[in-house]
Amino acid sequence: MEKPLILVTNDDGITAPGIRNLVEFMNEIGEVIVVAPNSPQSGKGHAITINSTLSYEEVHLDGPQRDFSCSGTPVDCVKMALDKILPRRPDIVVSGINHGANSSINVIYSGTMSAAVEGGVEGLPSIGFSLLDFSWEADFTQAKEYIQRIVKKVIENPMPKGVVLNVNIPKLTKEEIKGVKICKQANAKWEESFDERINPHGKKYYWLTGYFNNMDESEDADETALANGYISIVPVKFDLTAYEYMNELNEIMKFDKTS
Repeated sequence: MEKPLILVTNDDGITAPGIRNLVEFMNEIGEVIVVAPNSPQSGKGHAITINSTLSYEEVHLDGPQRDFSCSGTPVDCVKMALDKILPRRPDIVVSGINHGANSSINVIYSGTMSAAVEGGVEGLPSIGFSLLDFSWEADFTQAKEYIQRIVKKVIENPMPKGVVLNVNIPKLTKEEIKGVKICKQANAKWEESFDERINPHGKKYYWLTGYFNNMDESEDADETALANGYISIVPVKFDLTAYEYMNELNEIMKFDKTS
């Protein structure tokens, strides 16, 4: 039987430890092709390159997979892979492993998750993986078994069109991780401000600062699961329509043609 074709990408760059670990894990499941940014692209969300050219090149890294370094964003990487690089449509798109959380509101800003969402837009099963550890020396192996089992289950059990999975892993040892919980996106946000400073030439510049405010203590929220030692899985839809508000909005927006 033909091995599943797995497209691996990320937003931390093609040489980041997170993606190299993910590639190693995926090599045990199927045929792997990596198309990832040639430099860090964190926080780029669903950005695409439209005002400059794109390029890619094959690079030779450890392992049996093929690796391609792309000059664009994570979403560019998925688009380029599907149109120019892959020999056929992949069986699954796997993005990560991100250095740092992409739980709750972070899913909006995340390049990791946007790459997975782009796979979903193309009708492909897609998963974004993130570890709650920003360190370049983070240990990704403690979640290897969970990551592989999640990927296998998605390959074997097709998800509804338009749904992708946002998987976040707590910074714990393999023994400390309690299991997996299916969750909702927590009601949380960043309370931000810009720190104003003056450069040696007297010109103002700014650093974005702030803190994370979790306003959701419900048991089924991803932040709650992570705080209690569980891997959180949130099914994410890229259809942003607020269906529950459509009828009310329709009444509000009724206009008299003569008014």
